[in-house]
Amino acid sequence: MKKLTVITFILCFLVGSTVSYAQTQDHSAEISSSVPELANFHKIIYPLWHKAYPAKDTAAIRSFIPAIKENMAKMNAAKLPGILREKEGLWKSELVKFNSVADSYYKACEEKNMDAMLLAAEKFHSAYEAMNRVVKPFVKEMDDYHKTLYVIYHKMLPENKFDEVAAVMDQLIAEADAVTKYPQEKLTKRLKDNTPKYYTISKELYDVTVSVKEVLAGKNVEKSKAAIEKMHKVYQKLESVFE
Repeated sequence: MKKLTVITFILCFLVGSTVSYAQTQDHSAEISSSVPELANFHKIIYPLWHKAYPAKDTAAIRSFIPAIKENMAKMNAAKLPGILREKEGLWKSELVKFNSVADSYYKACEEKNMDAMLLAAEKFHSAYEAMNRVVKPFVKEMDDYHKTLYVIYHKMLPENKFDEVAAVMDQLIAEADAVTKYPQEKLTKRLKDNTPKYYTISKELYDVTVSVKEVLAGKNVEKSKAAIEKMHKVYQKLESVFE
């Protein structure tokens, strides 16, 4: 009897893991926070920032203009994946700034003023980093949690697939736990005085995630919807700590 119980447990675990993996694979394109057009820009940024800029090689700085213009056109036409839909406004706002900085870069190169070109290269690198901060969360563990949450909130919840939500809750709880354990010394560099706020809200996120699993067990549709909505709002609140 004991052996049968163990086997049953293992089978349930494997089924749950398989469902979780399948859900992730089905929506892999939507839950990736990567924007290829932005990632490709690194091929220009790296030699510009790490080679041309420190060497004050103005000829090299000017030589990047055609490639920058080509990539800026691609950036302006880029489409964000589904998981970044809530970042659309911030992306567009930073993209306007990125275009403006690029124009200043072109102008500085036309004037062939070394100081102006070096400053333009510095600002261009900073603008590129700002674009990356829009799409790449500072904490990888938050990104992992968000990928699972995205499938729950945007795919399962609208179709009331609460059994499928229940199947991935153990994974989500583990991911929430990892969020609470992010090293403080790393956070302090970015958040400074806001660091305690991260841990307060991350603990709230963990608690509300555990609560969702408990509510789902009750099989009440309205309570399940409300619990998932609350979980989603708490995650957004945690994200806002970095804004």
